Amino acid sequence: MKYLKKLSAVFLTVTAIFTGPALAYGPAGTPDDWPPPMPDDMKFGMFLIDRAEATFADGEDAYVWDAQGWYGGDYNRAWLKTEGEGVQGKSPEDAEVQLLYARMVRPFWDLQFGLRQDFRPQPQRTHAVLGLQGVVPYEFDVALALFLSNTGTLTARAEFEYELLLTQRLILQPRLEVNATANDDAEIGLRRGLNSSELGFRLRYEVVRKIAPYVGLSWLQQYGATGNATVAEGGDASTLSLVAGLRLWF
Repeated sequence: MKYLKKLSAVFLTVTAIFTGPALAYGPAGTPDDWPPPMPDDMKFGMFLIDRAEATFADGEDAYVWDAQGWYGGDYNRAWLKTEGEGVQGKSPEDAEVQLLYARMVRPFWDLQFGLRQDFRPQPQRTHAVLGLQGVVPYEFDVALALFLSNTGTLTARAEFEYELLLTQRLILQPRLEVNATANDDAEIGLRRGLNSSELGFRLRYEVVRKIAPYVGLSWLQQYGATGNATVAEGGDASTLSLVAGLRLWF
């Protein structure tokens, strides 16, 4: 035992020579001069305008917005989401706002529920929302949501995004959105089945991290009865658009 004590003393002496005085340890075995651990109940917030863009197609030029923000801690957050679109120079054809509560169910994944209010099209609809949002391996952002309207219509939406860094400032963002409906809502033109998908590629340049103009392409495809209804009204079930916009976050 005395040899172990001597060996320990020699080790501490050599360590002090090369690293300086030994740290003083508190009763819990933690150095007294270490800062206290960061609490996990601190509140933070962020607001992201992912898409604020103009679209240019053979038919009509349009505009699109898609933004979301949150405030809270690591485990509980309040979310605000809004998106919509319309023909340039006219009122929005689609416009919605979601107010959600989110609870972290595992690292990088939030379970969300709350309300969604559609202001366009008319008549307005109010929905209960149940969603899951997070990041899968290889850094794909995923947002899945079910919506049950006040008229009993059940719809689903799935969104997938990825950021490919070509340089530290030049970023290519593929994006896919898919929408489906379980039952018809003829008043606002919803048909049962897979309604639409939107595949986009947006190339942005981050002037600074919070400000990034972009250009890209967007391909909107409507399916089944929804596509047939659009064609019957004189529209196109498939539309390829050039997009240009601005991405901001605060």
